[in-house]
Amino acid sequence: MFDAAFASLATSFSNMAGGPFVDAVAIWPGTPTYDAGGSILTPGTPASYACKAQFDAPTQQMRAAEGFLQTDVRILVLAASIGRMLDTEATITANGETWALLSCQRDPAGVGFECAGRKA
Repeated sequence: MFDAAFASLATSFSNMAGGPFVDAVAIWPGTPTYDAGGSILTPGTPASYACKAQFDAPTQQMRAAEGFLQTDVRILVLAASIGRMLDTEATITANGETWALLSCQRDPAGVGFECAGRKA
């Protein structure tokens, strides 16, 4: 309950003040179905969840990670805005751009997720 209160407060503040969080969509790929021979019959239906995201400069830890590119970004997603756990299977789309998630972790207070993103 403690983390939900902070997450709701952050969402309310962002909505009220026109804060740094923008409307975004987290999209997970569908689960494919296979035939007996292992060929894909259907790719599955993607799942999408509206959320609030903030795009920022990468942290020093992100910059030190192997494979870091100067175009990578830090993406903060408010937990109360998404309705499910965020993971690296998802992509985030906002302002007409889509970002693959390279890493994703929940902050200790449970207010949101901190992700490293790369333009998809």
